[in-house]
Amino acid sequence: MKPITTHLNTPLTLLTLGCLLAACGDDYKYINTSNYQPPEPVTPTTPPSSAPIPAFDADGILNANIRWTDYGVPHVTADNLQSMSYGVGYAFAKDNICVLADQIIKYNSQRAKYFGPDLVPGSGDSEHLINDFGYLALDIRKQAENNIRGMSANSQALLSGYAAGYNRYLADTGDQIDPACAGQPWVQPITNVDVLTYSLGIALLPGAANFLGPMFLAAPPGESFAPYMKAGMAPAQTIKYRPKVSLPEKNPQDLGSNGWGLGKDKTENGKGMVLANPHFPHTGNLRFWQFHSTIPGHMNVMGGSLSGMPGVVNIGFNENVAWTHTFSSAEHFVVYQLTLDTSRSDHLTQVIDGSPRPIDMRELTIDVAVAPGQTITLAKKSYSTAQGPMIVVPGSFNWDETSAYAIKDANSNNLDIIDHWLAMNLAGDLNEFKQAFKEYDGVIFNNTMSADSNGDVFYIDDSTVPHLTSVAIEQLTTNPLLIGAKKQAGFTILPGHLSTFIFDTSIPYEQAPKYEGTDYVQNSNDSFWLTNAGMPITGVSPLYGQVNNQQTLRSRMAHKLLSDAAGSDGLFSPTEVETALLSNRNYLGEAVLNDLLTLCNAQGKTPVNGKDISAGCNALAKWDGTMNNHSAAGHLFREFAFQFALDPQWLTPFNAADPLNSPSGLAQNDTTLAQFATAITKVENAGIALDAVLADVQFVERSLPNGAPSGVKIPWAGAHNIEGGFNVFNARTSNNGTLLPRHVYNPQDSTSILSTEAGGYHIGYGSSWMSVVNFTDEGPVARGLLSYSQSRTYGDEHNTDQSELYSTQPQLRPLRFTEADIEAHKIAEITLSSADD
Repeated sequence: MKPITTHLNTPLTLLTLGCLLAACGDDYKYINTSNYQPPEPVTPTTPPSSAPIPAFDADGILNANIRWTDYGVPHVTADNLQSMSYGVGYAFAKDNICVLADQIIKYNSQRAKYFGPDLVPGSGDSEHLINDFGYLALDIRKQAENNIRGMSANSQALLSGYAAGYNRYLADTGDQIDPACAGQPWVQPITNVDVLTYSLGIALLPGAANFLGPMFLAAPPGESFAPYMKAGMAPAQTIKYRPKVSLPEKNPQDLGSNGWGLGKDKTENGKGMVLANPHFPHTGNLRFWQFHSTIPGHMNVMGGSLSGMPGVVNIGFNENVAWTHTFSSAEHFVVYQLTLDTSRSDHLTQVIDGSPRPIDMRELTIDVAVAPGQTITLAKKSYSTAQGPMIVVPGSFNWDETSAYAIKDANSNNLDIIDHWLAMNLAGDLNEFKQAFKEYDGVIFNNTMSADSNGDVFYIDDSTVPHLTSVAIEQLTTNPLLIGAKKQAGFTILPGHLSTFIFDTSIPYEQAPKYEGTDYVQNSNDSFWLTNAGMPITGVSPLYGQVNNQQTLRSRMAHKLLSDAAGSDGLFSPTEVETALLSNRNYLGEAVLNDLLTLCNAQGKTPVNGKDISAGCNALAKWDGTMNNHSAAGHLFREFAFQFALDPQWLTPFNAADPLNSPSGLAQNDTTLAQFATAITKVENAGIALDAVLADVQFVERSLPNGAPSGVKIPWAGAHNIEGGFNVFNARTSNNGTLLPRHVYNPQDSTSILSTEAGGYHIGYGSSWMSVVNFTDEGPVARGLLSYSQSRTYGDEHNTDQSELYSTQPQLRPLRFTEADIEAHKIAEITLSSADD
């Protein structure tokens, strides 16, 4: 990548930043276009007093009852948090032990110990070294060890119980676990510190975890970044170091979601309703898993959580409150450009506020497998500053004689994660739910939408965002050099030579974007701005995202569904919300299909760039405008959408005063025709009929334990972001965060996800834990689906059962929340006691 420059074509160097900030004086005064004014502090409300939830088991013996209902959903009952988490850890391990075992060695910096230095053996890609040295440099294991005893009793109980439950399952089953990891030396008992280390690592996903490669390359001028032998016999073959490091992205996995909170003014029964629709990978470390936890008199919560979440529900509901999350557009880290003290020849001193500050160097060591039964110890120098670990990206972020770079992540050492979600799990109404956000800052990278049984709704982006000073915000929003650098890099870069730019904490609750009322809140991964289209949110830190910006097609589809999917009365029933979710409509098709067909018909058989498009036009005329299994030619329109996205041919441009309806209209021109011609060619090259139905083109397919394709392709309905779908899915060929073997089908090229090898679209990402919860006079009534099913173990009865249900007809299923419903649909039961361990 070329060096970062501004629109003035000035390289981003500390010298130019320093001159600009020091000498320009009043030339760049902060113009507060967002009306950003910190509000008056809000006096926290105190939840009603009640007996505290028991944390630890009084006699030290953990007891949990687990009942499984249809589709393999566990319902865990216990008397305290530790015992409850014991049951949850056991049930989770039963379905996903290989995932967490893999993640424990990942975040404990032990991948190279078991798998050698490279992801591709002998390639020199150094991926396992980058992982292991990177997480050591970020200190997540050390943070866990140093802080676990100072955490709340509740967090400690959940961590210890979860580890004990995982270990109990491993002890009970031995090698009779998922064949993908059975008998592997890295599948071992875990500790509470391991689980906390994992949580601290996950918190860094949208930030520092994407900079492990740049951390690996960080070294002063004239010194090598490469590791060196510390102990052991030299390997027969020299280890190569050829890492490929490029400028990281904020959201490399393209994580996304939809979420609605509907209040009394938008529901038929006048009570709250929540739609949860996270779009996450179907394989790997970010799989959701459904469960139900009960501590009589204290907790009764059901929902889904990411792998390894110790005992608490991430997205779900209790008797009074339901909530969901979407991936926030906010920034969670800042890259700082440091001014080096040029009088020091070792380049290990920076200058802050005119005073020298050392750049710390320490030696890190890891074990590395170099042959069967042989490991060596490699050491590496790691560099860190008050602004965080040092980074180098060749051509963009260099370490030279005058300047260098470091990354500071607001989620580093975030110990609030478990307590924050536990407080949400226990909330009795929205006031108590909001109190969780006032007391904790552990939602890491999420927007939150919620509704309660009273019909009130609440939205907040309380993801962990750097709290910049007013001076830093002024320069970030008015300084052309900083604006240009952020535009090119995709994230904020600030000068590190002045302390006024270096954040110390995250933005407090009072200054986070929020909305509450009785109508609705929504988010589909655009910013907070149009959470409620009738009451736009402004006046918050620019690090939360944009305002007055063009919305994605999926966001526009969400607003459209909110306006037209409720029926003639304008009020939603649960059935109407489920139908809206699973109708598989798409915004681009509804906006331009008729125009495209008109253009097609006018062209006739006249070639477009030598291509007769008439067969494509005839096929497209059969499309019903949705992405359902029976939809003919939906894939052809999708390929047009991919080409359209490269050079959008809107007739009417975006208008910030009408963001839900603009841009609009399809330009009737040669570019549009060429895009459609290219789409036809791509479909033909894949060997797919232009008018094929989607069931013959789009599918899910499990991998065998060795990673080979199973050959069983399950037809799959659903749209894609590119055409503005709401219930969206995607192929996923990149690293899924684990080393568990799986197969992928590569796309034809980088402009779409269509694979000739697959004969269509091999789905590996998208709608995952879906649910609709409506409160009634009798309590919550909920339907949901885990699209890829509970168990990742190939051949397990719950490995494909929910996927097959969805395939027959996109639908949710009843969630068994009441005691009577659980007993009526119970398929298995076990009572665990640690006395038997």
